[in-house]
Amino acid sequence: MAEPRTLSPEQWELWHAWMQAHRLLQRELDRDLQRDYGISKAEFSVLVTLHEARDREMRVGELAESLDWEKSRVAHQLTRMENRDLVDRTDRESSGRRAGIRLTAKGRSAAQNAIVGHGSNIRRYFFEALSPDQAAAIQAWSHQTIDRIEAPDSKLTSGG
Repeated sequence: MAEPRTLSPEQWELWHAWMQAHRLLQRELDRDLQRDYGISKAEFSVLVTLHEARDREMRVGELAESLDWEKSRVAHQLTRMENRDLVDRTDRESSGRRAGIRLTAKGRSAAQNAIVGHGSNIRRYFFEALSPDQAAAIQAWSHQTIDRIEAPDSKLTSGG
């Protein structure tokens, strides 16, 4: 087994700076969603996913898979959103359980408004600080990282 390679002090500094920037960016974007649109990051994620779905409707299992959330988390989130009239449930399975979820008129409006405003905030906090070369480098690195982690034969988790 190969010896684990440690990070240099410069690499640790880069890692910590990147993590802090990510946390601060998420915090500010989350605060803005709550303040400007009265919705949480989780609600935004559900609203956008449903907004982009065909007929603004999905099966609950598909929603969970799309968000990469556990079904129990989705169920609790949908109950809260249903109580706020942002979504409603449809489709009864043979067991009597409701298996579909769709945006209500209020949910569609909330999604449309939040998408525009959230995009503006992303531009302000993230894109306005980047040169075109920096943006291209981040995009290339992001795709490379995704590909390395999601590759079926990835050895990243086994130290290779």
